[in-house]
Amino acid sequence: MSMRGKRLRAAQDMVDAAKRYTIGEALELIEKMPSAKFDESVDLAVRLGVNPKHADQMVRGSVTLPHGTGKTVRLLVFAKGEKEKEALEAGADFGGLDDLIKQVQEGWMEFDSVVATPDVMNVVSKLGRVLGPRGLMPNPKTGTVTFDLKEAIRQIKAGKIDYKVDKLANVHCLVGKKSFGKDKLKENLMAVLESIIKAKPPTAKGAYIKNIGISTTMSPGIKLDPAEIMEIVR
Repeated sequence: MSMRGKRLRAAQDMVDAAKRYTIGEALELIEKMPSAKFDESVDLAVRLGVNPKHADQMVRGSVTLPHGTGKTVRLLVFAKGEKEKEALEAGADFGGLDDLIKQVQEGWMEFDSVVATPDVMNVVSKLGRVLGPRGLMPNPKTGTVTFDLKEAIRQIKAGKIDYKVDKLANVHCLVGKKSFGKDKLKENLMAVLESIIKAKPPTAKGAYIKNIGISTTMSPGIKLDPAEIMEIVR
């Protein structure tokens, strides 16, 4: 059996698939699980009680993680003139317009986040079919369509993440790295969950948070207790 298989088997043996853990219990489990040879990401998955087919039940938003994501974000800014210069001086990895749009259309995707100024969105919109499915399309609701490039870049570089419910009513997002430790991971996790709960559509009926799970890159999912989460947020 490969080392990867042994680690996964050992991690699976530590998790009770039928149990809903408290946040503290789940993060202690993650801390004790066999580690991979790299710093694993810790991911959150939330099943919501909404119907994404209805526009008034879409859930999306953004939140800056208190302790960042633990990864270096490659940021692309679509802008022109002085705003392009401002973006690069503020820390954007790539800045420009026509040439970058052409590169993306040809398949270049060496970036993790995208910001655009409002005056170029009529041109950037042609990338909707490429960037949209990857969750990278700039959107005013997440603060990624703005003239305040310095602040947008600062937030993204500091650990701002965007989330959006998928067609199966699930939200998936990164909440940090295993090396963060349980205290920092808990603060990041709660920041995301609080944001998702506050984003509840007024038209959503019944239980809003149905299931919650966290996992590392190389571990099985650990179910969390939604009742505990709702109580902490309240």
